[in-house]
Amino acid sequence: MADNVNCLIMGASYGSLLGTKLALAGHDATLICLPAEADLINAEGAIVRMPVKNREGLVEVNTKTLPGKLTAAGTGDVDPGDFDLVALAMQEPQFRSPGVRELLDAVAKSRKPCMSIMNMPPLPYLKRIPGLDAESCRSSYTDASVWDGFDPACMTLCSPDPQAFRPPEEKVNVLQVRLPTNFKSARFESEDHTAILRRLQADIEAARFDPGDGPLDLPVKLKVHDSVFVPLAKWSMLLAGNYRCVGKDGMRPIKEAVHADLEATRSVYEWVVDLCRSLGADPADMVPFEKYANAALSLGSPSSAARALAAGAPNIERVDRLVQTIAAGKGRRNAVVDQTVALVDGWLEANRAKAA
Repeated sequence: MADNVNCLIMGASYGSLLGTKLALAGHDATLICLPAEADLINAEGAIVRMPVKNREGLVEVNTKTLPGKLTAAGTGDVDPGDFDLVALAMQEPQFRSPGVRELLDAVAKSRKPCMSIMNMPPLPYLKRIPGLDAESCRSSYTDASVWDGFDPACMTLCSPDPQAFRPPEEKVNVLQVRLPTNFKSARFESEDHTAILRRLQADIEAARFDPGDGPLDLPVKLKVHDSVFVPLAKWSMLLAGNYRCVGKDGMRPIKEAVHADLEATRSVYEWVVDLCRSLGADPADMVPFEKYANAALSLGSPSSAARALAAGAPNIERVDRLVQTIAAGKGRRNAVVDQTVALVDGWLEANRAKAA
């Protein structure tokens, strides 16, 4: 590997947060995005705003000022073979889009190490979880066939715990971090591939940013774990909060979904934790409910899944259905999860009927 790691990131919205952290640590990243986004990022940089502990307001980072180089390109402009690591940062339904699908296939063929920061774990990653029947989960994916070319040994998953959004009044190169938590990645099967992640972890940890009044330790780190179960800690958060933003007639903020009936939320959360433990997760791999409930207090808008449904999306990431399917394979059911899946199904049917 060269002096710096060269990373291909498929997806420029959430991906720009990872790309900015890499560039701050002196590494290079190429974001795959739409032409108008690519032109803007290449001209003006990607801009990430984030809260920093004990500091008023948001700190703004422009990638043009960082030691590493961040560029943007279209799906047909890159060869995955030129990169050390590939990160998947789009919503799962987008991977079957024309252009994106072909690039994903080229990534699979390249056998380059691939780290997902999607909420929906790529199907090949599920094959790394002992005793989990990944094939039974195919129907939870928008198009499971896009994952068929991957070697599970080359795929890892990173829990996308940091919450960020594109402020609607800003240009599309601006991302605002709402909850500056860490990316928690499972290791790869290979030592060489895992060494790339550990190198990035150390360099991101050591990097400092000077907004003009002295160097700052910016939040959002990369943490590499030996357990394949650590990224699954996100499942209980998604089922207890994000998907419960979806109502019969409209959407509610994550904060309200979690705190309107805290005991109901806790029971769903613990049920998903228990499911992960039945697969082999250690209690230490999971996030305690109190810590999650406290973090949810700062999430004053509906989840991205709920917003997408409200905006008419015909497909969204179905971690709700995935968890329901895995549980059913172990003879487990949860009435609140069943109700959530039914509500999401209803919205998707209505959205598809409108679009037809």
